[in-house]
Amino acid sequence: MSITVDPEWWKSTFDEIYLITDARSVCDDEITRREIDLVCELLPMNHRDRILDLCGGHGRHSMELYRRGFTRCTLFDYSKPLIERARKEAARCSYDIECIRGDARSIGLLSETFDHVLIMGNSLGYIPEHAADAQILAEAMRILCPGGWLLIDAADGAAVKDSFHPRSWHEIGADVVVCRERKLEGNIVSTREIVLSKEKGMIRNSSYSLHLYDPQTLAQLVNRTGFGKVKVHTGFFPHQRTGDYGFMNHRMLATGQKP
Repeated sequence: MSITVDPEWWKSTFDEIYLITDARSVCDDEITRREIDLVCELLPMNHRDRILDLCGGHGRHSMELYRRGFTRCTLFDYSKPLIERARKEAARCSYDIECIRGDARSIGLLSETFDHVLIMGNSLGYIPEHAADAQILAEAMRILCPGGWLLIDAADGAAVKDSFHPRSWHEIGADVVVCRERKLEGNIVSTREIVLSKEKGMIRNSSYSLHLYDPQTLAQLVNRTGFGKVKVHTGFFPHQRTGDYGFMNHRMLATGQKP
């Protein structure tokens, strides 16, 4: 089995269709609340803190933080459709959340601006260049104030490998079916995803890949960037029901503090 992946797949995949195919994980308010519960447990959060939701998609974590009184949130993501959706939702809710579109490897914001940087929703490992994730963490280090905290929410590669399924499918509502074929080579999972409408036919036929980290290699990456007090917390399973949720139900969270 061969799965060909465009190295720039991440520039176009995260759109309104993605919000349908991954709705069980990224459009479930209860799961978002569980994730933010854990963030608030792991980090010394203060309502005056400035928080950057890096690679934050349509802003579900920023919105939940704002609802809890953390009103100094900034959302940053590459996806134009998701950022536009976040802006509309923030305006609808009268939330003063700044939504910025850009590349996380070169954020362009002032140094030492934020108290916390969150990289949620398994957002590392998408860009195939070897140094890409290190560049993202270096930017997080740069924009954090001294003593500020980084939190990374990622798939636990060891757990993903232990429960790896080469094929899966699930239905969304009465019309949409999502079929996935996966190939695991070392620490890279390549996936072909076909999205079908029972009424209209093919919606999407695309491929993507993910670099997996285990707890040790993720800790090493954070340490190499210069963070201290690095800890990796494993065993986070936000989904309460059994099923194949891809990379979204075997999670670990790494934390580190800028000296």
